[in-house]
Amino acid sequence: MDYLVHDLLPDPQSGHQESLEHRGSLMRITVSGLPGSGTTSISRYLQEHHKFELISAGEVFRQLAIEHNLDLAEFGRLAEQDESYDKMIDARQKEIASRRDNIIIEGRLSGWMVDNADLRIWLFAPIGCRITRIISRDQVPDEKAATEITTERERCEAGRYRSYYNIDINDLSIYHMVLNSEHWGIAELGAIVDAGIEGLKKKPERDPHIPASHLSGNG
Repeated sequence: MDYLVHDLLPDPQSGHQESLEHRGSLMRITVSGLPGSGTTSISRYLQEHHKFELISAGEVFRQLAIEHNLDLAEFGRLAEQDESYDKMIDARQKEIASRRDNIIIEGRLSGWMVDNADLRIWLFAPIGCRITRIISRDQVPDEKAATEITTERERCEAGRYRSYYNIDINDLSIYHMVLNSEHWGIAELGAIVDAGIEGLKKKPERDPHIPASHLSGNG
């Protein structure tokens, strides 16, 4: 599967996305992808270039650990044993996104959890590419071990998402952009997303009482 750019601006599903024309140039962006796909890097790029606030699932995790007076390892063990902790993290991300604008929400499920996102991005890279990055990032010396740990983590996460929310993490139909981070570097990926953001900002406002079909220009 060699996704490059997929469905940049599809028609939003009814009730699933808050219409951008009601919020002017304010923006909510979600960035998701499997481990090693580059979600943190592209999120930081967008934060720097657009001066948006960045909220990552990792930051939410750390904040909740502090609120429960636990260190990260202890909180992580509890999250593995009790599904309510995972749900707490997802709910907190969703709550933050609902109250703020000009924000980037980075996390595996953020595209599913943030109903009012203006732009949902999924980063894709083949497993070999992602393992190479994970080894470099996490300083894992054994490629075989890194591959086994990563694939098992992804299998477990996919099972939890389906069990908790009936979400198929491999269903990419909800995303406005699916980008191949092996094919392009951060600068190129950033330029593509920049163009998408500018396109959204330039979308003409319309009267919400006029059906979109009447504005298609075909009549």
